[in-house]
Amino acid sequence: MGTSTVRSGEQADRQTRILDAALELLSRHGISGINMRAVAREAGVALGLVNYYYEDKPSLIRAVLHQIEEHDLLLVEPSPAVGPEEQLRESLRRVADPDLLTTRYLSLRLHLWALAQADEEFAQINAAAFDRYLQGLAALIGNAVPGLSPDECKARAADVVVVQNGMWLTTLLGIDKAAIKRGISRTEDIAFGRTVGT
Repeated sequence: MGTSTVRSGEQADRQTRILDAALELLSRHGISGINMRAVAREAGVALGLVNYYYEDKPSLIRAVLHQIEEHDLLLVEPSPAVGPEEQLRESLRRVADPDLLTTRYLSLRLHLWALAQADEEFAQINAAAFDRYLQGLAALIGNAVPGLSPDECKARAADVVVVQNGMWLTTLLGIDKAAIKRGISRTEDIAFGRTVGT
């Protein structure tokens, strides 16, 4: 392995640590908990290194928002190993992954939503990310339920997201696992256009 490959791997690792630290601080303290010095301390790197990768706090926040977007798009990433109906079911189940139903992750989500309300630039990033997630989910629905119009696919995807967000929020209140399973089942009913109870 060449020296440049090792350096490239080290740089990616440092950037990952910095972004992970920013995410952790954001989940614990909200936007007020993020400053370059605190992120450096949390990541275990020099302040100069944080400033090397990110010019200022807004650029760091933008990078965090884009990292969350990439993670969210993986939730609606089709698995080529299974058919369209199972791809949709898998995607709907991913939202209830135990790693996502944690206080830390859900707190992070709340802070990101609040952040989008407080800053126009961050709101635009958040809205674009949400639209891409919605498009991905609508595409999965369209593949699993042929014959639906693009508008109907998008409407079903939007209805699914309402239930998904409700599951995330109520998980913070300690909702039981059976309720989460019913929530996932409900998202499948919506996506496939089934009447409740059939």
